[in-house]
Amino acid sequence: MPNWLLPENIADVLPSEARKIEELRRAMLDNFRLYGYELVMPPMLEYLESLLTGTGQDMDLRIFKLVDQLSGRTMGVRADMTTQVARIDAHLLNRSSVTRLCYAGSVLHTRPSGLHATREPLQIGAEIYGHAGLEADAEIQELALSSLTLAGISKVRLDLCHVGVLRAIIASDAAARNREAELFPLLESKDIPGLRGITREFASVTKDALLALPNLYGDATTIARARQILPQVPGISQALDELELLIKQAGTASVTVDLADLRGYHYHSGVMFAAYVPGLPNAVARGGRYDHVGEAFGRARPATGFSMDLRELARLMRGAERKSAIRAPWGTEPALRQKIAELRSMGEVVIQTLPGHENDQDEFDCDRVVVCENGNWILKKLG
Repeated sequence: MPNWLLPENIADVLPSEARKIEELRRAMLDNFRLYGYELVMPPMLEYLESLLTGTGQDMDLRIFKLVDQLSGRTMGVRADMTTQVARIDAHLLNRSSVTRLCYAGSVLHTRPSGLHATREPLQIGAEIYGHAGLEADAEIQELALSSLTLAGISKVRLDLCHVGVLRAIIASDAAARNREAELFPLLESKDIPGLRGITREFASVTKDALLALPNLYGDATTIARARQILPQVPGISQALDELELLIKQAGTASVTVDLADLRGYHYHSGVMFAAYVPGLPNAVARGGRYDHVGEAFGRARPATGFSMDLRELARLMRGAERKSAIRAPWGTEPALRQKIAELRSMGEVVIQTLPGHENDQDEFDCDRVVVCENGNWILKKLG
């Protein structure tokens, strides 16, 4: 096997694509800062139990594991940064007030998360800690949508769900609660025959509600249908009220509701959302409320947030335009060096031609040149 080959679903990012990604990262982090979010940088490696806190079995299967030669303990390469940021809020910052944090960095997956997905996403996201009200969820949703706008994406479909619906349905049925772990994959795949089989011993009200969930999807009118079909209990009413408010906050995004879409059910504790755009089969952004994650770090703080993969987003953007640049000869003359320094201090790209070589770049278009005329180094246009 050639030694230049990379593992499956792992790829280099070449100059033009790398610039698109980096400029988008900077624009998004600057936008987060306008909302008051503070940047944190968690480590790539942590002890495995810390990375798995509150995330469930699915995350365990996605994490690359290794043994720390210093401590002998099992460590993991992060597959997601959300838990790390929750640890920072709970254990290191330890603030009593609302805290807004953001992050950007590579994560590593044992398997790709979707069709054509990389196993090394460049994850960027934002989280709010300390506020249990829906106002925080609305801000996170707004921030996610504005981030997609920065990437030049105008057509967005926002899929909403709420884990409170299922939990309220099974709350008063012990038989259903005992089989909760089996229920959510059946609901997610809309497996009606499987649901009929598992709900035989459930109370009739519970059974009817669970069998109705897979068909409760569609546009905003789904909320009204759910109010008519599902049991009139406070937990369901509150969940539907919250979804209705977030639909109103979605702006120009197209909104769909799917009350059986329970990806991340064990991780989340309230509203969940996913953003889809034309041209990508996978969600470009996922988010929601996860109030219980910080509990294992010593502080049960309300929390909500979202994350997205910058590499996926960059695939949808137009190729980066070549930047205007200046070509200059290589030399040690003080006047030449001073001229080049002046141009660079003005923000100009100056590329010196090394002896015996021509410049060949994907990103730059040298439309001007530094030349010596009458003993003075001056700038001239080419062509």
